[in-house]
Amino acid sequence: MKAVRILRDNAAAGMLEGRIICHDVRDARGKVAVEKGQVLDAGAAAGLLTLSWREIHVLELDPGDIHEEPAGARLSQAAAGEGVEVRGYSGGQWTLAATRRGLLRVRGEALAEVNFQEGMAVYTLYDLQPVEAGEAVARAKIVPLAIGEAHVKRAEEHAWAATGLVTVRTFTPRRIGALTRASLPVQQRARFEAALGEKVDWFGSRLLPVHYCADEARAVADGLGTLADAGAELVIAAGAASLDPLDAMFEGLQLAGGRMVRHGTPAHPGSLLWLARWRERPVLGMPACGMFSQATSFDLVLPRILAGETVGHADLAAIGHGGLLSRDSAWRFPPYRKSAARGELPE
Repeated sequence: MKAVRILRDNAAAGMLEGRIICHDVRDARGKVAVEKGQVLDAGAAAGLLTLSWREIHVLELDPGDIHEEPAGARLSQAAAGEGVEVRGYSGGQWTLAATRRGLLRVRGEALAEVNFQEGMAVYTLYDLQPVEAGEAVARAKIVPLAIGEAHVKRAEEHAWAATGLVTVRTFTPRRIGALTRASLPVQQRARFEAALGEKVDWFGSRLLPVHYCADEARAVADGLGTLADAGAELVIAAGAASLDPLDAMFEGLQLAGGRMVRHGTPAHPGSLLWLARWRERPVLGMPACGMFSQATSFDLVLPRILAGETVGHADLAAIGHGGLLSRDSAWRFPPYRKSAARGELPE
């Protein structure tokens, strides 16, 4: 393609028709009469000649060049993976939105390959962010007003090879058991059950009656068995003295045949989160700071488990990048309640 400068003195409709205008042209009242990026058909070309201007710039396309709008439509369709749909065009960009509540996964390597191609721009939310149905998870656009189709084809190939640049993994409804100390005061029991129940409900899962056990290894082991008999597919263990290797929670887990995956997570708040496996179930050790309303590393790990991912030692270790959690990190957490910051419930 090539840029062409047209002066008002020698302008004619034939010089304008079929070309793309590179800037807005305003009428006598200052209102935009012809928008940048518009392909000038016969009517637009004739109208442009009725306006007052000294010089305009247009693009003349070569064979194999395409306008930004159809090019961007192709890019956005290739970028949208499972659980994502293209939701329309505005301001030169196409919006990609989640079709369901779930966990956003961004194919980072493929995204970088696409954006490396000349004129491509696909920008997303962060990987591993819980999102709502209808939430915009990415946008795609072609930066110039027109582009060679060969660039679009290369970008499409990278996106298709990755089965989309963004996908949303749905949360699988699970029966969730919770285990904590019988010594927990009655008032705190109510707060714990309400907070945990509200979080579990957001994922579409069901919290089984919380099991309160004595501070003894055998009682913990029996409690795990009780939850398994009730159908628990995931166990949340709360209230352990996490820095004490001989705490009843850990000894009971070992007595029941459980295996620790990782004790401690490089994040704050929530550095005392731990993860174990028992009878092919994940056992997620909730840090004390997360038992009631505060968003912690627990709220980063639980969505991954409920989205069907197998979380291991390396996954928890990787939380250290961005593990300094604060109110500014709220976007990373599930929006449990609209009246509260993402990830948090009011006291």
